[in-house]
Amino acid sequence: MKDKLLVINNKQYTSRLIVGTGKYKDLQETKLAVEASSTEMVTVAIRRVNIGQDKNEKSLLDYVDPTKYTILPNTAGCYTAEDAIRTCNLASEILNGEKLVKLEVLGDKKTLYPNIAETLKAANQLVKDGFKVMVYTTDDPLVAKELELQGCICVMPLGAAIGSGMGIQNTYNISTIVENSEVPIIVDAGVGTASDATIAMELGCDGVLMNTAIACSSNPILMASAMKKAVESGREAFLAGRIPKKKYGSPSSPVEGNIFVDKE
Repeated sequence: MKDKLLVINNKQYTSRLIVGTGKYKDLQETKLAVEASSTEMVTVAIRRVNIGQDKNEKSLLDYVDPTKYTILPNTAGCYTAEDAIRTCNLASEILNGEKLVKLEVLGDKKTLYPNIAETLKAANQLVKDGFKVMVYTTDDPLVAKELELQGCICVMPLGAAIGSGMGIQNTYNISTIVENSEVPIIVDAGVGTASDATIAMELGCDGVLMNTAIACSSNPILMASAMKKAVESGREAFLAGRIPKKKYGSPSSPVEGNIFVDKE
């Protein structure tokens, strides 16, 4: 069965893994991990990573070629719609007018959960301003649908709290979001290891975004390679279709016609 490609902002992607660029020990390690992941899109926290806004510091773009990878600026660290909108406009200026952004507006510094009221406000304005918004949100199916209806091109529900490594804690909600969506659904946040990424893909998600799970592992390059395979494996399993879950066992080999079956 030939799979269709992931399409975001009218561009086709072979890889369904998006990786972040923070928390690595240096930019060289970032480069090697990105390469090992085979991703085609990397996300960058504009408020924390230099992509040209500081001419006196090394730029990530010297290590991650923007002609090879889609650079997805994000609004990590923003707690109000106004800050997020301002950050997106700054990113567009730095990236020569590019309008693809990942919107996240956080509610507090402890949970890093999205502030949905501010997220909706920012998304509404950014879409009006011509931005192509990929939006980080909770696992609420109604909120996810509202963001889609507002014009967001991709909805990104969390699997668990950002950086927690807790894995996919909300399979029912995420599968419901997938079932009701007409835009790509990409799990964003909570992945801790390869099996978490596989579970997200088995639920029917179109992709997975991660940073901490790779960057903070003992061997980021090897983990990036593992995540690549996990996403691919999960996607294939989803397409193949799992067997239904049953309460009791059933024999894996047929017993009818078997000469050893006791007829009495």
